[in-house]
Amino acid sequence: MTRVQDDGPPLASVHHLPAPTGTDDDVVDAEVLTAEECRELDSQRGRALARLEVYRADVATVARTTRAVATHPRTVAVVRHGLYVVAGVVGVGRRLWDARTAGRYERLMRIAEATGNLEQVAEWETRATAFRAARHQRRMDLLALPGRVAHSLVVGSGTLLALLLGIGVVLAVAERDVGQVAGPLLAAAGVVGVVALVVTVVWGPLLFAAPWLAVLGLWALGRSHGTGPSWRATASDADVDVTIDETTIARALAALRIPQITVHLKRAPLQFLTTAHRDGRGVRAVVRLPDGVTAEKIAGRRGDLASGLHRLAKEVWPTTGSEEGILDLWIANKGALKEGAGPYPLLTDGAVDVFKGVPFGRILKGDPIVAPIMERNTIVGGIPGQGKSASARTMMLGAALDPTAELRIWIPDSNFDFEAFRPRCSRYVMGSEKADIEQIRDDLVELKAEVQSRGQLLVEFEVPEVTRALASKNVGLHPLVCLLEEAHVAIQDAKYGEEIGQLLADIVRLGRKRGIHLIISTQAPTKDSMPRDVTRNCSNGIAYAVGDHVANDALLGQGAYRAGHRATELIPGTDRGTAVVKGFSGERSELAQTYFVTPARGKALVTPIIQRSLAAIARSGRPVPGTDKPRETPAVEAPRDLLDDLDEVLGTDVVKSSDVPALLRELAPNWEPYQNLTGAGLRDQLAELGIKVPSTGNRYPLDPVTVREEIARRSTADLDE
Repeated sequence: MTRVQDDGPPLASVHHLPAPTGTDDDVVDAEVLTAEECRELDSQRGRALARLEVYRADVATVARTTRAVATHPRTVAVVRHGLYVVAGVVGVGRRLWDARTAGRYERLMRIAEATGNLEQVAEWETRATAFRAARHQRRMDLLALPGRVAHSLVVGSGTLLALLLGIGVVLAVAERDVGQVAGPLLAAAGVVGVVALVVTVVWGPLLFAAPWLAVLGLWALGRSHGTGPSWRATASDADVDVTIDETTIARALAALRIPQITVHLKRAPLQFLTTAHRDGRGVRAVVRLPDGVTAEKIAGRRGDLASGLHRLAKEVWPTTGSEEGILDLWIANKGALKEGAGPYPLLTDGAVDVFKGVPFGRILKGDPIVAPIMERNTIVGGIPGQGKSASARTMMLGAALDPTAELRIWIPDSNFDFEAFRPRCSRYVMGSEKADIEQIRDDLVELKAEVQSRGQLLVEFEVPEVTRALASKNVGLHPLVCLLEEAHVAIQDAKYGEEIGQLLADIVRLGRKRGIHLIISTQAPTKDSMPRDVTRNCSNGIAYAVGDHVANDALLGQGAYRAGHRATELIPGTDRGTAVVKGFSGERSELAQTYFVTPARGKALVTPIIQRSLAAIARSGRPVPGTDKPRETPAVEAPRDLLDDLDEVLGTDVVKSSDVPALLRELAPNWEPYQNLTGAGLRDQLAELGIKVPSTGNRYPLDPVTVREEIARRSTADLDE
């Protein structure tokens, strides 16, 4: 509805109240404006909106300016250096507090109490008491100091005045001049005036420079202690660290919320058998845990413990100490894994004695680590691309630099990684064809035969194992280091795999004391791809990042995962070249970073080392070890048929199943499947062939008739085909 004044034009705008909700007779309050008033009102509103936009623009400008100033490099530098001064003030304050209070002794008493050293607690308490007594005496002396100073000034001034007057009297008598009495006093006054003048001239600059010198000193102190006070650290400061000490460790253990630890800490502090101390590239401490808490339980929560220590899980290594309840804790410095192992130490010169081990890398603490060779076997594994082949190559390089060592390498794959070793090896096979797998099988048969022949040599020389002196005599007991790369490929071969697996098991069981070291490298150390007799008899274990606890324990030993020795916590790609190793030292395991020696063309480092090893062998006047005897093709017994052999050894009478394996071994003493055959195993094989052996009287009688009937049935079936 538009309303028009009786005496004017229609309204340009009307300010309405809310629409009426009553009847037409309801009265609505409203204000009627003229066109001029509406235009004025619109003008005011426009000016207000314009001012608001100006204010908004001003605020945005101020915000941008403030942000630009705050983030400007010069502003950041000023703030940072200002915080250095603040940190210096805090540092001076702490030192003054330690100097004026017994806080330092109280900290030392707490540490001694945590370690259970009551004698040390008593000693620090005695020193604290002596400190408090000396401090009290100093305060008493300070209260008496003004009186002593006043007394000393009066006595000193009087004595000096008397002395000067005495000198003046002596001069007056000597010179017969009364005026000489005041001469020494006037001379002393002149000296005082000169000193006052010098002090006045020098004191001004000193007063001006002193505050700046003090600020400079505080800045230097603050900068030497880090980037400033801890309160300025933000979530983006990835390098902010905490001091690892007994308090930090106890706080991290308490944060695990293990009931026994929580209750114990309410009564007494934890007992540190070894206080937190610098150990290589980290800190180590040994803690006796409360009753009912094992180190294994702590190791199982490594990630939670690492969060309380401001570390990655892989930088915290809780292991079991001398008892189940003793936690041996090593905490790496932040980022220690990024430093790597460094260059291979024998790149340009040097030789190796495999009886002392071969260079392998560095442990996380920074110390070099050596891989033992003699009387050992090694299994190495991990996810592809993490350094498995590189570590095997590093170990074989070390063996190559021992002129007395023979090398054999088998690779059931097309792989260039070890091609440079070919002239240094007595046996070298590379390829995945059936002929290559067969050659690997033949070489392992030859190696097993050498295990036996070396055993006979040890009997002849009347020694229990190969020694350095014996190995150097060229009598056939030289070190023999062998590598089966990608072993799972050979072991899972449909035709030769089972036999290869059994040969490996026999070699690792018997070869170690006879100077034979076998390195087995695999991506998949599972029960299906690696015989358990192989993993159990490899005393050296090298585990790069693995996918699960099964592979972890296959490489590091049963129970390693539960005890906290976990390659599962290594990150593929990020921790490439880092492995958990066992058997290399007195520790249950170590975290090691391996040396990397590239075989790549154009920047190859392996080839010069191999050439250097060949030159060293040539200087000794001997051929490359193992190449002086021709390769012998081992006699591989033709496959035997179990039913035909049973037909031959069985008569006409029923025989106990347990007596049959001995008859088979007597028939074919060199046939491997019969060597460890038992009655139960025989029954299982017969069941697969369709012959069920009854359990009559728990004697499992084998009737020759059933065997011959199955042979006849099989022959008939062959004719039908």
